[in-house]
Amino acid sequence: MMNIFWGSIKKHFFIAIFIALLSCTPPKMLFYLEGTPRLIGKINRIIESAGVDLNMGIKIVSLEDNKTLYAYNSQKLLMPASTNKLYTCAAALHYLGNDHRFKTSVLKMKNNLVLKGGGDPDLTIDQLDSLAEIVSSYIKKIDTLYIDDTFLDSLNYGEGWMWDEGPWWYAAPIGALSVNDNCIDFYIEPGDIGSPADISYFPETSYITFENNSVTVNDTLDFKKIKIDRDWVATNNNFSVTGEIMDTTKRDTLYRNIYDPSLFTGTIFKKLLGKHGTTVKQLSKKNQNLNLYNEITVHYSDSLIVSAKNLMNESDNLTAELLVKSIGALDTLPGTWGTGIDSVKSFLAEHVKIDTSQIRLADGSGVSRYTLTNSDQLISLLTWVYNSKYKDNFISTLPGGGWENSTLEKRLTEEGGLIRAKTGGLSGARNLAGYIYSQKYGAVAFSILMNGYIGSSSKHRYVQNQIVKTIIYD
Repeated sequence: MMNIFWGSIKKHFFIAIFIALLSCTPPKMLFYLEGTPRLIGKINRIIESAGVDLNMGIKIVSLEDNKTLYAYNSQKLLMPASTNKLYTCAAALHYLGNDHRFKTSVLKMKNNLVLKGGGDPDLTIDQLDSLAEIVSSYIKKIDTLYIDDTFLDSLNYGEGWMWDEGPWWYAAPIGALSVNDNCIDFYIEPGDIGSPADISYFPETSYITFENNSVTVNDTLDFKKIKIDRDWVATNNNFSVTGEIMDTTKRDTLYRNIYDPSLFTGTIFKKLLGKHGTTVKQLSKKNQNLNLYNEITVHYSDSLIVSAKNLMNESDNLTAELLVKSIGALDTLPGTWGTGIDSVKSFLAEHVKIDTSQIRLADGSGVSRYTLTNSDQLISLLTWVYNSKYKDNFISTLPGGGWENSTLEKRLTEEGGLIRAKTGGLSGARNLAGYIYSQKYGAVAFSILMNGYIGSSSKHRYVQNQIVKTIIYD
């Protein structure tokens, strides 16, 4: 009789607990829920109070004992956006190594030169100028400057990149020979009232044409914001400026990508050679037998870890895709997205023990809407890295709260290094994943994927920030 009594008490106790937890969970979101009752209650209240109702997957795990602190729909496949770069960075450290350097070289045969790209994501105009200065000490008249980008394939845009991303900097075309992030930097200031805005650009190059139809105004009536567009539908480099700028506006910079990055780089290199006294009759992308050429100068990039920090802090998509293709080039030349992504998936399957039949990787950056993953998989990656030889290098690439020139610059500023994480954003997607350091829970891996909203992402960032703070200060 006593056993029946206590059995009844326990049954009703657990029912009460379950109902209490449900009361803190937005009903429309209920699908799969796991964790400690304390954190379930706290995090669910954060979500409910913000009025967030969308496709969402969350997982938070203590790295001290691998205990799940909170999980909601963590197996649901969602667009990771730039949190996909966590996979790319880890795979690059594994395959390429921390000390890997990208090579850009100049080769000579008689009066002909070859500028050969090696997939450097960070090549600058100044570095290209240094190469030009050295070349000019060898030769003053060049018949043909050949551009060689055969280290990687000629596919410039990733699978699932949207057609309307057009000239935006984050969708810069991918090429083995790239400079200045394959973008033009436009500097915009107001002109005289009624006149066009004062616009200059860098690098100054004949590779583009530029038409300024903007107007400087002193009122906001029927105001049309300044736009800079490239005729990307026609795959050319004709830029036009339209719209209005207030006469009180401070100087601003807009970045727009160019078409055909290798020819862009070659055109700039030709101009730099001329600056140093070397003339070039013509520019060509015709493939050459490089065995007939002698290497006369080389530029090596900084080590991979520098590129990886740019990748994760600035969320540089060009770097992500060049890393994936460079990984692919280890197997066969030219490097391709296909071979690179296959290698990334092999890494995830063999080392991280992720079932890659349940993941969809279409690119390295997460720009593709075809790339899908879930919080369980991201937590597996973060946990594996934390216990691997790559731990310190990997974490060093991740920005902390409030870090200058990072995607977390204006978020979690008081928490600083207590969070090290990668953001991820697309239209309708706002994500955050990485590590949290909590006095109560120790080191924690977390993934918050939020997809399917319309309009501003502010409340979704707010929810993510509050969840992070809850773990840190609980």
